[in-house]
Amino acid sequence: MFILEAPQSLSPRGGRNLVDIATSEKHGDDAIPRPVGDSEDVSPINDRAISDEYQDGVAAVEATTLTWSKKDLIAAYAIIWFIYFVASTEEVVVRSLTPFVTSSFGRHSLTATTNIMSSMIASLTKLPLAKILDTWGRPQGLAVSLFLWVIGFVMMAACKNVETYAAAQVFSLTGAQAVSYCITIFIADTSSLMNRPLMLAFATSPYIVTTWVGGPIADSVIAGPGWRWGFGIWAIVTPVVVIPLIALFLVKQKTAEKAGLLARREKKPITPKSIIDYCIEVDLVGIILLAAGMALTLLPFTLYSQQHKSWQSPMIIAMLVIGPCLLIAFALYEKFLAPVKFIPMHLLTDRTVFTGGMMFFFIFFNSSVWGSYFTSMLVVVWDQGVTKSTYISNIYRVGSCFAAIFIGYFVKWTGRFKWVATIYGIPLMMLGVGLLIHFRMASQSIGFIVMTQIFIAFAGGPIVIAGEMAMMAPLSRQYIAVIIAILDLFSGMGTAIGSTVSTAVWTSNFRSNLEKYTPPGTAIDGIFGSLYTQLAYKTGNPIRTGINAAYADTQRLMAIVSTCGIAAAWVMAWLWRDIKLKDIKQVKGTVF
Repeated sequence: MFILEAPQSLSPRGGRNLVDIATSEKHGDDAIPRPVGDSEDVSPINDRAISDEYQDGVAAVEATTLTWSKKDLIAAYAIIWFIYFVASTEEVVVRSLTPFVTSSFGRHSLTATTNIMSSMIASLTKLPLAKILDTWGRPQGLAVSLFLWVIGFVMMAACKNVETYAAAQVFSLTGAQAVSYCITIFIADTSSLMNRPLMLAFATSPYIVTTWVGGPIADSVIAGPGWRWGFGIWAIVTPVVVIPLIALFLVKQKTAEKAGLLARREKKPITPKSIIDYCIEVDLVGIILLAAGMALTLLPFTLYSQQHKSWQSPMIIAMLVIGPCLLIAFALYEKFLAPVKFIPMHLLTDRTVFTGGMMFFFIFFNSSVWGSYFTSMLVVVWDQGVTKSTYISNIYRVGSCFAAIFIGYFVKWTGRFKWVATIYGIPLMMLGVGLLIHFRMASQSIGFIVMTQIFIAFAGGPIVIAGEMAMMAPLSRQYIAVIIAILDLFSGMGTAIGSTVSTAVWTSNFRSNLEKYTPPGTAIDGIFGSLYTQLAYKTGNPIRTGINAAYADTQRLMAIVSTCGIAAAWVMAWLWRDIKLKDIKQVKGTVF
């Protein structure tokens, strides 16, 4: 039976946040941490075995690391590497299958739309998950995340329309990102700040290999049993690789309890009151208001073209009215009524933490804008086929992970990370995306497209590493889970809004460009809604030439918007403090 600790009663107008309440549960309101300022000095952690200020989940992992042997730690990282190997292969396959799923229902134009809700909800769930990790425990949070991930795969395999597929993506992406989030927290728990960039890069190094595996798998699935089995196989494989890590965590936690390093918590069964109190602690009302408000505000820009009356459709008008109203209601609720605030604003008072989050927002916004229909372009405009298109679109995965490993060594050597984003990463990414504006045409060699992807790839991994360090370095270990959740909130919102902009540009321009470039009498509706129909016209056919030109014109606008987003991210990175990692100690025990 699932159990929850009974939380203490909450004041109806306390104005506290998820971090405050978790700390005050053990020590009262006087224990609420002071706002983090812009001071260059960051105090080292307390030298006691287990800090009294740590929440139960944090204390559990602190005690667990004190019982790790080097062999245990190596075993854990080996399992993590294998999890990322499977997860990265799955991501390649699923991304390749999505255009074919939407096309099978005649809704290819909704390819990016299916990613909006999943990205947004996945990012919003991280803060409640941080609460589970910090109070309930790391392995328990990982188990919940795995369950959501598997449910998503089952729904994908069984979906009968685009709406069900979009709902399945919510579960799948939420679970997948939550598992990745839990693993990132574990890496932060078991690595020093100096070595953390290198260990984060090591964990994601399977992406270097799996790009070449995922393409042929996706191709063979489409040509063989069909896209449904492309999802079904992961519902079986994923639990097999994640459950051993959960088991290892639980075994070592028991070892810490037997060694007397971790006191057993008094646990109570789930009751209606405990569920209500827990919903208050994670600010469920605020999450629902924000998620519904964002969804109803963003989705009309992607769905209006599917409506008979376009922008005058009653459904579109209702969404545009209700969505902003819910966002206003969210702001007012958080300001005046929320017992526990959704976003711990006092952690964002540090300018490096806040601008690090904003950098992530703009970087993920940029990649969603130009990348949402990029695979479709590779298949149609440059006639690369599924396997080659998968290879090219996943150059980012290979190059970014490869570059992150080297950058991790350089960060360890220099002890600083700001230069990675400001001098190297973001300018190189701006060059790569900017060149897409010119090389988007079908008349351009595919080699130039590959070149742009290499530039973007060798920039992306180091940028992510630098951004993670910018948000983790200024804070103590007590807030690592929450601050990474905030990082994911910024990046998830960037992805959702970027997908919205991408779909809006697509629906506003692709159809009109088809009418402009294809011969009179062409069946525009069929071409607009299906990748299969587009590919039915062979290369050299006047209609296929017109389709290619329509893609190119539409992608030009996307690349311009993306370049502007990268410029904004560059400004944010220059506002970071140049923190010296050698002066900071966050963890103890057996760590890398």
